[in-house]
Amino acid sequence: MSVKKDYYEILGISRNADENQIKKAYRRLAKKYHPDTNAGNEDAEQKFKEVTEAYNILSDKEKRKLYDQFGHVPFNQSGAGSGQGNGYWQSYGGPRSGYQEYHFEGGDMDDMFRDMFGDIFGGFDRSGFRQKGRDVKAQVFVSFDEAAFGCDKVIRLQDAASRNGSVQSLQVHIPAGIDTGKAVRLKGKGMPGVNGGENGDLLLVVDVGEKPGYERKGQDVFTTVQIPYTTAVFGGEAVVGTLYGNVVCKIRKGMQSGTKIRLKGKGIVSMQDPCVHGDQYVTVQIQVPRHLSPEAEQKLREFESACAGRAKTA
Repeated sequence: MSVKKDYYEILGISRNADENQIKKAYRRLAKKYHPDTNAGNEDAEQKFKEVTEAYNILSDKEKRKLYDQFGHVPFNQSGAGSGQGNGYWQSYGGPRSGYQEYHFEGGDMDDMFRDMFGDIFGGFDRSGFRQKGRDVKAQVFVSFDEAAFGCDKVIRLQDAASRNGSVQSLQVHIPAGIDTGKAVRLKGKGMPGVNGGENGDLLLVVDVGEKPGYERKGQDVFTTVQIPYTTAVFGGEAVVGTLYGNVVCKIRKGMQSGTKIRLKGKGIVSMQDPCVHGDQYVTVQIQVPRHLSPEAEQKLREFESACAGRAKTA
């Protein structure tokens, strides 16, 4: 059996890394080794699985605390010693990616794990009463537009305890308006129940990607538009891109750079009420000419002189 690498080493971070550093390291490496961009590359596939496994442990405060104290033992079937362990493995986000969580049963060594790690892995029922399985979490990436408009994604779940390693594909609906940190609940897809109790749920925690030129804050969207210097001076119109297509905005005469234009209802839809949308705020940026013809430069200097003269007489 191969020896697992240090999770901190896999993500390329220090043992004192905070949550943001862990997340940034994971997103960078997951993008680099993702199976969708490394088709047929077994080495990249293995690295992607290692990176995902490392992230799922270190991003969870309780699991990270266990790992820092006991290493891989609580998260590895081999840690059950002579007892027989049952593992439950969920893979998500692509056909070869994986998320692992283990539930130990049987053997003297497992009695020790029940006492030490019961709270983390859902607990063990010694009384014979039914007990619901523990909920588990996994992360799913969606694009900016997928989060804004909603989408359907296919995830794959694998039961590592089954002999044939059966894999189940599930179609998951990502609701429109969802934001980073929100979760989609898949009922009954978590840890198995005890003594016939119902299964726990699988919580898919959403991480929304970025969209060039757009910034999201809650339901509101922020963008910029550049207008020619002459349009700012004389007024006119500017075409602004929104999530729902282009709109024409009126530019009033003398508009200053940094002015914000509010486009009501052009933001993100509310998850609670599909009739409610946020707004889009467009910051105006004035384009400064880089190259002027001699005639244009002369006219501009005349304009400058006229403005200076008017200021003196005022």
